Amino acid sequence: MTELLWLLLPVAAASGWYAARKSSLKNQQQQVEGFNSAYFKGLNYLLNEQPDKAIEVFVKMAEVDSDTVETHLALGNLFRRRGEVDRAIRIHQNLIARPTLNMEQRSYSLLELAEDYMKAGLLDRAENLFQELVSMNSFAETALTNLLDIYQQEKDWDQSIQIARQLTRDHKAQLNGVIAHHYCELVEKAIEEGRPSEAMSLSKEAMAQSADCVRASMLMGAQAFRNSDFRAALECYKRVADQDVEYFPEVIAPLLQCYERLNDPKAAIKYLHKVVKDYNGISTVIALAELIRVHQDEHKAVDFMVEQLGKRPSVKGLKWIIERSLEHSEGKAHDNLTVLDGLIAQLLKNKPVYKCKACGFSGKAMHWQCPSCKQWDTVKPIHGLEGE
Repeated sequence: MTELLWLLLPVAAASGWYAARKSSLKNQQQQVEGFNSAYFKGLNYLLNEQPDKAIEVFVKMAEVDSDTVETHLALGNLFRRRGEVDRAIRIHQNLIARPTLNMEQRSYSLLELAEDYMKAGLLDRAENLFQELVSMNSFAETALTNLLDIYQQEKDWDQSIQIARQLTRDHKAQLNGVIAHHYCELVEKAIEEGRPSEAMSLSKEAMAQSADCVRASMLMGAQAFRNSDFRAALECYKRVADQDVEYFPEVIAPLLQCYERLNDPKAAIKYLHKVVKDYNGISTVIALAELIRVHQDEHKAVDFMVEQLGKRPSVKGLKWIIERSLEHSEGKAHDNLTVLDGLIAQLLKNKPVYKCKACGFSGKAMHWQCPSCKQWDTVKPIHGLEGE
């Protein structure tokens, strides 16, 4: 709404200029005064969040003075915001067709029409207009930002990288992390198409763009594991804890597989003890408890879990203890524990595992780019009693 108010301000200036120019003619003077009155009436509706009434006022203004560009721009913007994209497109197309538009008016009309096309899902048409604005060096940053959005929607990662680099270079945008993700998308495509050497090269490029790119570390670790270079894979997975420890649950399973292939459970236990001190999530605790149970002593593992649950209460941790108790129980106690285990499983079954820290989107699947707000690296494991 704020941007729209700024868009409407020129209408007031234009109407004042119009009034001064026509002051010699009384009837036209009255018409302009009516125009001013209508404008401020429409503005008041906007300030009171009554867009439908504002549209009614501006439609009447456009009918009275069909040459007022700013009124038509405001009207088209309102239609788009209300979801009437077809009407917005017609208004902006008619504006662009006017031969009397100056460069600034034409540029703004092109921008508005491009955004209409985006809202309508006509991405090819929107892309062409945004590219025209970039070539004109008019509203270039806005146009490039929208082009980046289009290419991401179309999964054209090469174009996305090019546009993101241009935004970083020309407009000081902080997009290194985004560019790294685009390279990671190309890595996954190269792996899928059987081009491992290219995949590794692209992974290194992603890491060069952002040293904190967890996804690049995970991809490099997976590639090293496939090549049976388990020590290299292990280093990649360990790097995740240093880059962003909140993503560490995503690499626990492959990390432990590396230790298993290297036949070094003691090193695995030692390393997870270190992570447990720095990370408050329960997944690491459960993984460590399992290692202690298998390679040291089961009672020691249970005692460790009980101690940790006192520090970080967790339904998942409680379930682990119940499962261990089930293995040594019988009769009525076994039946009661089975019911309790089932209830906890049902409780956890429908709970989301991940949540976007930017918009609150939640779900059970991991997304590097939030499906809702489209931001990168904002979807992370949920913490708390029923979560991580």
